[in-house]
Amino acid sequence: MTRIDAKFAALKAEGKKAFVAYVMAGDPDYDTSLEVVKGLPGAGVDVIELGLPFTDPMADGPTIQLAGQRALEAGQTLDKTLAMAKAFRENDDTTPIVMMGYYNPIYSRGVPKFLEQAKEAGIDGLIVVDLPPEEDPELCIPAQAAGLNFIRLATPTTDDKRLPKVLQNTSGFVYYVSITGITGAASAEATNVGPEVARIKASTDLPVIVGFGIKTPENARDIASVADGAVVGSAIVKLIEEGKPVDEILAYVKSLADGAHSA
Repeated sequence: MTRIDAKFAALKAEGKKAFVAYVMAGDPDYDTSLEVVKGLPGAGVDVIELGLPFTDPMADGPTIQLAGQRALEAGQTLDKTLAMAKAFRENDDTTPIVMMGYYNPIYSRGVPKFLEQAKEAGIDGLIVVDLPPEEDPELCIPAQAAGLNFIRLATPTTDDKRLPKVLQNTSGFVYYVSITGITGAASAEATNVGPEVARIKASTDLPVIVGFGIKTPENARDIASVADGAVVGSAIVKLIEEGKPVDEILAYVKSLADGAHSA
């Protein structure tokens, strides 16, 4: 059982929904980013999504793209992202970390070496947005053999014919993208999301967590009420972009977590 599996089992036993927070590793710099990441569990975050900066983030909107650029310009690398996870693990051995990014840096490192390093650093799962299920032998299957969850995205365009393929090797949880398009582009609406989450849950026992377009505590509550939890990324990253103090960022995260947990 991974930390992700254990976390969702504990939340289910408590009758609670999950709150997942995304931050870009190394944005705006390594030290500030690590301070934010270390503060997330205390702000109520159940699962941390740690973005791996990449030069060509095709699924990301302007906010996440700029975060990746800032991180790269500040010298963030795959090695530094793994080091950040390892530093986090010095004081927290329970909060799951999901590394989210693109395949190129992993491919360049070499899959076996990357998986060994990720496991050693304390990474629990991967979201690799540009690897479809047809490429599962590349990374998904080796990752799961190494003890890491491989989390797949489902979207409003994932129809009933495609859904079984998406779910077949997914583990940890299913990440439902609530809107078509890029991150930060629109607001998620529970009335639209609820039927889609129900459709996915009819085909899997995995938790279904909803992300994209969640910006307020009320929005997090409403989305979590029709799913197993909510993910917020762009709205948090925007505060980092604006140079807000870490305590102010974490206070906002706590308000979102409280919203999701109240569902």
